[in-house]
Amino acid sequence: MSKFLAHEYQSLVPYTPGEQPKDRTYVKLNTNESPFPPSPRVLQVLNRQKIEGLNLYSDPTLSELRGAIAKALDVKAENVFCANGSDDVLAFCIMGFCGRGGSLACPDVSYSFYPVFADLFGVQLTTVPLRENYTVCPEDYSHIGKNIVIANPNAPTGLCLPPEDIERIAASNPDHVVIIDEAYVDFAPWSCVPLTEKYPNLIVTQTFSKSRSLAGLRVGYAIAHPALIDDLNRLRCSFNPYNVNALSIAAASAAIADADYYADCVRAIINEREKTKVRLADMRFAMLDSQTNFVFAKHPRMDARTLYQGLRDRGVLVRHFAAPRIDGWLRISIGNQQQMDAFFAALEELL
Repeated sequence: MSKFLAHEYQSLVPYTPGEQPKDRTYVKLNTNESPFPPSPRVLQVLNRQKIEGLNLYSDPTLSELRGAIAKALDVKAENVFCANGSDDVLAFCIMGFCGRGGSLACPDVSYSFYPVFADLFGVQLTTVPLRENYTVCPEDYSHIGKNIVIANPNAPTGLCLPPEDIERIAASNPDHVVIIDEAYVDFAPWSCVPLTEKYPNLIVTQTFSKSRSLAGLRVGYAIAHPALIDDLNRLRCSFNPYNVNALSIAAASAAIADADYYADCVRAIINEREKTKVRLADMRFAMLDSQTNFVFAKHPRMDARTLYQGLRDRGVLVRHFAAPRIDGWLRISIGNQQQMDAFFAALEELL
């Protein structure tokens, strides 16, 4: 750290992403990426003409991408906000609607970027403990009197609240913003996007990084009442009006239009997820009922850190969180059949 960093940032503990080692080739099941390539339509639009046009700025209104998202989700373009990955969307939401000295509540076991954002923006964070079974209890957020962010399905637990529970939370906090982070929603049975039409304080965020195989392009978006979208665009254009590049706009617009291709990919991942649950149960693992593209599991005989390191030594990466309440668990991304067979071969050898 240099002597020039402002005092208020010197104590920041940055978010730790999943490791991306370069020392060897790994079976990579640690960052919840899709095992499938992007839609063929993405390859078609990333052509020479698009590349030759990179001397020009991207469209600051993001009209093509907002229109494609609106059509796919049956909302209006005025209900769509786009940014450089859903992390950017979440950052704008927490910065803009909490404000320095404001309040935010989130589960104590959830996406570990929420506390980082709160610290960065000077927001007072309240962590609400999950129940003993790792579920989010809606009653814990009823009339809480704070802005709220909940990942649904939650990460790393993989559990999902039904829309009626989210509706009760939004309805009981009409003077505060409720942010529902739906990064994994395409692997779950429902979405809360339809509720944004009814609740002007509800923001639903989604991403192209998981089910749509575009983690490397960094595109995320929010669905909300037009007044909230206007607020987010005010922040975006005060920081970086060209925050989504031209290639990402074209690729993401093509991807979200190819519903059939991605539906097939999601079905394949869900099928592999359910097979993985069965195989892990046969090996005596305990698991939560994941509604995502990963499973959260622990073994009664071997601790999670030993499992993580043993798998890594055998060329398989999974995620271990050295954090209270979950340090005994592993988060295992669902890959394709070949990747999962390699994972189980390493696991069987290790056990």
